[in-house]
Amino acid sequence: MAEEKGHGVDSDSERAEALNRFRSAASISMTPELFEKLYLAPQSKVKGHLRDTFGNPTPIALVGFLMALTPLSCALMGWRGASGGGAATIPVYFFQAGILMTVGGLLEWILGNSFPAVVFTSFGTFWLSYGGVLNPSFAAFSSYAKAGEDGAEGLQTTGFNASLGFWFLFMGLLSLVFLICSLRTNVAFFIIFLTLVIAFGLLTGAYWAMAEDFVGNAHYANKLLVVSTASSIQHSYVD
Repeated sequence: MAEEKGHGVDSDSERAEALNRFRSAASISMTPELFEKLYLAPQSKVKGHLRDTFGNPTPIALVGFLMALTPLSCALMGWRGASGGGAATIPVYFFQAGILMTVGGLLEWILGNSFPAVVFTSFGTFWLSYGGVLNPSFAAFSSYAKAGEDGAEGLQTTGFNASLGFWFLFMGLLSLVFLICSLRTNVAFFIIFLTLVIAFGLLTGAYWAMAEDFVGNAHYANKLLVVSTASSIQHSYVD
């Protein structure tokens, strides 16, 4: 017991010393606890020694997120002729983003990090769902095509675009909840969720514009998609 107590004291003192090194002579003086609250993810107190046994799962989830978000953003902006709403990278949404983020979220939950666990699993399942929307085998858009028409015709229907817009709307509301919760974590989380709220809001507007008039509002909807993906790329740089 004495050894464990001594180890805890040493760990706390080393942690405080490391935080103090970040503060330059020209910066405003603040306590290590305040600095950690503003810029780093404060550790939650949990029982056991899992954090001493396992590595940090956060990079696993972030890799999956970025490797899906960045190519999708480039595709939605039409760089180098990319198109199709990211359909070319459907497997990435399933086997890279979906799996890595969900696994990372579960590992965060095992370590007792509730907030990252909720965030990573929420967006891990988002990528799995987005891949399902684009995958013809799920009949997400072909269900809206008229009998005898090609399934892809459903992509231009009011029902499909309006329904998909509602999904992005509520993903934006979920991101807003995460944004509010991030006020108690750190600055990086706050910026990430702020850009996500903006991006999902613009995506909602784009798909609702296409729902009203797919052909007539195509140019306007495309502008909204470009701005939303630009916000997403800024989010990638923050990550």
